[in-house]
Parts: sequence; C-alpha cells; structure tokens
Amino acid sequence: MIVQLSINGKKYNTNLSNPLDISLPVREGNNNPNCYRADHVKFETISSGSFIGSVKEGGNVNYQKLTITPHGNGTHTECYGHISADEEATINQTLTSFHFVAEVISVSPEKLSNGDALIPLTQLKQKLKYRFAGAIILRTLPNTDSKRTQQYSGTNPPYLEPAAAEYLATKNVMHLLIDLPSVDREVDEGRLLAHRAFWKSLIEPRNHCTITELIFVNNSIEDGLYLLNLQIMSLDLDASPSKPVLYKLEEVL
Repeated sequence: MIVQLSINGKKYNTNLSNPLDISLPVREGNNNPNCYRADHVKFETISSGSFIGSVKEGGNVNYQKLTITPHGNGTHTECYGHISADEEATINQTLTSFHFVAEVISVSPEKLSNGDALIPLTQLKQKLKYRFAGAIILRTLPNTDSKRTQQYSGTNPPYLEPAAAEYLATKNVMHLLIDLPSVDREVDEGRLLAHRAFWKSLIEPRNHCTITELIFVNNSIEDGLYLLNLQIMSLDLDASPSKPVLYKLEEVL
C-alpha cells in the first residue's frame, strides 16, 4: 500500500506493506538483552484444579502469566514520568500520537580517558540532515547481532553526552530512540543528565516527549528519512514495552 505524505513543503511516498521493525522480541528466560540487573523474563502456565493453560500439556488453550521489567528486559519507551513524582506522567497519558517523521543516523561512541564510551554532540551535528524530523533514531557502531541478547549489567555501556540530548531538545526533537540500555551512564549517582536535558526537567518539562531504549536497527536499514510508528501498551506506568516500526520515505521528484 503506497501512501503519499506532505512533509515540510515536499511530497514523499512510503510503502505501508514494507514495515521495518526495530524492536526486539521478548522471549522467556535470558535470551533477551538485559540491563540494570533486572530479573529475566518469565512465562508461567496458569493452572487451577483440572484446568491447565497449556495445549502442549493437554489443555484446551494456552493461558500464561508474563513477568517483565520494562526498563531492563528489552525494547521499551519511557516518558517524563521516569524522572518525575507526577503520578499522571505515564506513558499511556503522555504519548497520544503514534506516527512521526524520523531520521536514522549511525554514530560511533568515542572513548574517554576514564574508559567510558560517549556519543558526542559533535557527531550528531555532523550527521543530522533533516531538521524537521520529530524523531531521531541512533544506531551505534559497530552494529552486531550480539545486541539482541547482550547482558549489559555491570559493563558500563556507551551513553549519550548530555549536551547532545540538550541539543536535540533545542531542535524540538520529540522522540529519541537508541540501541543502548540508557541515554545516561550506567552508574552516575542518580544525576541522569541526558534524561533531564532531553526532557528539560529543570525548566519547563517536555511532557509529551519520549525516550526509547534497547532497539535494534538492522544493518540493512540505511541512514535516512522514515515514517515511524511508535507502538506501546496502554500502561499507566512511566514506561512500556514497545514496538517501533519504520517505513522508508522516498521524496517525489
């Protein structure tokens, strides 16, 4: 299905029959990315009396309980409520639109003298081309399949320079997606500088902006302009497991 969109005074075509899923599936056990020492995902069969919720074990239907930690077990989208005491700041109440113009860029974290790896502001300024994109998707290099099941806890993964997060906020980027566990350092004494800079928490909070972490952008997906469909569960929590899907945008000449 080809649809045409008018964006920033130009026309673009996109094929809705060709989705590019940049989320990671949630599986039982430790076959998922994991961070911040979250418990592994659990699928539990529900049984009661003669009822058993497993066709494999002789039941009529499959009926299971899922135990998951959104921030620690896979692709998730979080809202300003992640760093706020405001009980109304939930992902279900703050994310009310689901389609956005997005730019995918590939970045290479740079080593610091203390051993950290940082995505610097200078790279974002060099790479970003479409100033009208409301969502920015960061793919870190090297981009290997190990990201699909990486156990990040205690490894001090790369993170985003706070000035880069602030820059995106000043450019009115509403949604930031990244293939790392967090935009901030794993252990930063609770400063959360990139989170706070992106949401402008100390000025006038950008309550309708989101950060999506632990995505996976396949190498077959080129840097460039896309239509993003950001799907979440209707959870009144600060974060939800999510399914961001891209559709390539082609300018009509």
